[in-house]
Amino acid sequence: MTESSEGRPVEILLAEDNPGDVKLTEKALEKGKVLNNLHVVNDGVEALAFLRQEGEYDDAPRPDLLLLDLNMPRKGGQEVLEEMKDDESLRRIPVVVLTSSEAEEDIIESYDLHANAYLTKPVDFDGFVDIVSSIEDFFLTVVKRPPK
Repeated sequence: MTESSEGRPVEILLAEDNPGDVKLTEKALEKGKVLNNLHVVNDGVEALAFLRQEGEYDDAPRPDLLLLDLNMPRKGGQEVLEEMKDDESLRRIPVVVLTSSEAEEDIIESYDLHANAYLTKPVDFDGFVDIVSSIEDFFLTVVKRPPK
């Protein structure tokens, strides 16, 4: 595994309430090329607290990438996107919506709220690993991210 271009592990925040999808993402990232620290929150309220370094997340690192599920308890992914894009300190964090929804209205609304990509979760492990690997290749090795 290699480090990020900044010479450190990449910080990834996964906002996902399904424990099975969390495990799949962890396993897929373990197989990846880029050294990373994966942080997991289970709903949109926790995601925003992590991003804003509030409460139990006061010492959380600023993520280099947010993998965001849409259908979460307490606050959904699109609400998280909306709040992030309205917050000058958060709006430059790349967000990949990684969800089971194939609904056209979810896709449109996510892009309207400035998601950087919208991907539908495959149902099989190999497909899931391929998707996460593609995210890693593109967002963590090809794309130039703004400085923290």
